Amino acid sequence: MNDSGATRPSASQLRQALRLRLAQAQQGGTALIAPGIFDGYGARMVMQGGFEAAYMTGNGVSASLLGTPDVGLIDLTLMANHARHVAACIDIPLICDADTGYGGVVGVRRTVQEFEAAGVAAIHMEDQLSPKRCAQFPGARSVLEFDEAVAKIAAAVAARSDPDFIVIARTDSAGSMGLGEAIKRAQAFERVGAGAVFVELKAHDGILDDLRRVADAVSIPCLVNIDAGGPLAALHANDLHRHGIALAIYPALIRNAVGFAMREALQHLKQDGSTVAMRPRMISGAEYNA
Repeated sequence: MNDSGATRPSASQLRQALRLRLAQAQQGGTALIAPGIFDGYGARMVMQGGFEAAYMTGNGVSASLLGTPDVGLIDLTLMANHARHVAACIDIPLICDADTGYGGVVGVRRTVQEFEAAGVAAIHMEDQLSPKRCAQFPGARSVLEFDEAVAKIAAAVAARSDPDFIVIARTDSAGSMGLGEAIKRAQAFERVGAGAVFVELKAHDGILDDLRRVADAVSIPCLVNIDAGGPLAALHANDLHRHGIALAIYPALIRNAVGFAMREALQHLKQDGSTVAMRPRMISGAEYNA
């Protein structure tokens, strides 16, 4: 049961809904918008805000659970267990960051099984070498050799028990090896069964042209991280599909907004000795309970 008393959709139904929605976006419909969250509270806010999906960011989970930067300190058990709690409290698909898949080919199989069991609708896995580094940190990323990167995605696809569970193949190779290599990997990921591709690109003046090149090179949906900034940040959600984007994630939106609000509230309490000045900028107890 959900809050309205209606029966919650099953994990399988949510996966089917996500797959159909991405297919619709791929065929020219508006892009699916998935705000980034790092806990169940944020996920419920996203759902109540009318969004069709939520994205659980590894960076945000690392910050909220460990208080550490996104440098590979979150392991499979922690991430999958956290995802299970988040997925259980919402009636929309949850898309999760699965970092590098937490191991080689054998580890990747268990990763898929754990996220499937957690009720997650889709994961994205990257081809970085472990320990990984957050893409928002400066500098290029070291990535796996081509064949190994492709083999890991193939292993993830083969490990699914639900064919509607979506494996989103991410490559961080563009920064160190060029867009051509990233497109080559995206095409190979599609051939081994990836349900969508995510070519991580740094913000630059030609990023929209590069995204269009990626989208034109594959026949599966393309994901983009809007928080990469630059020209992407100014794009209206209704215009994303014009650039070949089927799924847009906003990993930093809630994380950074919450951080700003927490800092402001704490400063008022420290300086004023009360919370009176913050009352107009806080949700009410009733809103919180809802």
